[in-house]
Amino acid sequence: MLIFKLILESLRFAWNALRSNLLRTFLSLMGVTIGIFAIIAVFTLVDSLEKSIKDSLNFLGSNNINVEKWPYGLGGGPYPWWKYMRRPHPNFAEFEYLKENVVNAAGISIIGVKENVTAKHKSNSSTELSLVGVSYGHKDVYDIPIDKGRYFTQNEVVSARNVAVIGYRSAKELFPNGNPIGKEIKLKGLKFYVIGTIEEEGDSFLGAPSNDDNVYLPYAALMKMYYSGRRRGIEPSITVKGLETDIGLAELEAELQGLMRRKRGLRPKQEDNFALNRPEAIANFIGSTFDVIGIAGWIIGSFSILVGGFGIANIMFVSVRERTNIIGIQKSLGAKNYFILFQFLFESVFLSLLGGGIGIFLVYLLSFLSLGSLELSLSIANVTIGLGVSAAIGMASGIIPAALAARMDPVMAIRS
Repeated sequence: MLIFKLILESLRFAWNALRSNLLRTFLSLMGVTIGIFAIIAVFTLVDSLEKSIKDSLNFLGSNNINVEKWPYGLGGGPYPWWKYMRRPHPNFAEFEYLKENVVNAAGISIIGVKENVTAKHKSNSSTELSLVGVSYGHKDVYDIPIDKGRYFTQNEVVSARNVAVIGYRSAKELFPNGNPIGKEIKLKGLKFYVIGTIEEEGDSFLGAPSNDDNVYLPYAALMKMYYSGRRRGIEPSITVKGLETDIGLAELEAELQGLMRRKRGLRPKQEDNFALNRPEAIANFIGSTFDVIGIAGWIIGSFSILVGGFGIANIMFVSVRERTNIIGIQKSLGAKNYFILFQFLFESVFLSLLGGGIGIFLVYLLSFLSLGSLELSLSIANVTIGLGVSAAIGMASGIIPAALAARMDPVMAIRS
């Protein structure tokens, strides 16, 4: 009960100090307000950017390993592209071999992509589409949210039927006034029948590939259109989804490496002529980059917070000087040292939290600004960080004035 009375009394003293010295208080709290605003604004911007970029990379999937010709060039340093030029691309025979032999996998798919394709239906056309040839197991590796119709059957994929699952944009442009299911479209002069449409995904922050622009075909149907003799217009990749129990996909990676080396007949001393790429490596690289930006935000904001902390300490020293006789009276009536200490310490924390709260509120107002596809969002975690830093600054700024007040001699304090 005593602690609540102490808090209420400290809040009353702090409020009276605010009202009686508005200009002094405003100027002193500006440092904390600007500092917290700078830190939380940077954190909010970084978190929003990171979330938007990672959402843009959702098309890469999660918990996957891609078997490809080229490794991802992350981590800095020169990219030795000349080492990888003569490597063969993964092929359908290797996909079949992996599908039959891999154990630590929840799904496997071979993927071929042909970009900048035009689809036609009667007098309507949809341009700059991506034809994506996939195996039946593609639905087990990537999310294909069907809006109308259905996905491919096993028989349609194996027999290379001319069927298609189209994205939102092509469905809207080719069939503006009707249901596309069962209708005919033309791709490279060939007739394909639409068996399904995909839900609208919308634009991504980085303009990354979107299902809205994709037309999914059976892999063999795509290869019939873009394979002639020795020249291949499609460079496929194989994607394997790992099991949830395989932490870090260590078992799957080791298994894929062994199977690919065996299939390609590599000797023990020969290095791999394929790459096992992890899409999450891109997200981790982005996250490490934003960590550096976050540290810069701390450095920038700390200068303002330091100034604000000195401002609050100045207020508290002045407050102790102005209330010296009241401190003497309180101690003569039996007030303990900790009562006086907590009284001024709570006041300091309250003032700092007020400044920090204003800074957080300004960031909240900033989140309503329209920044195109970037959506700013003030998270609870950042609010907690802001209030925690404010409370810590208040404690650090008020501890010395509060300790001086608590150690005052009551007789000398009353005389002054």
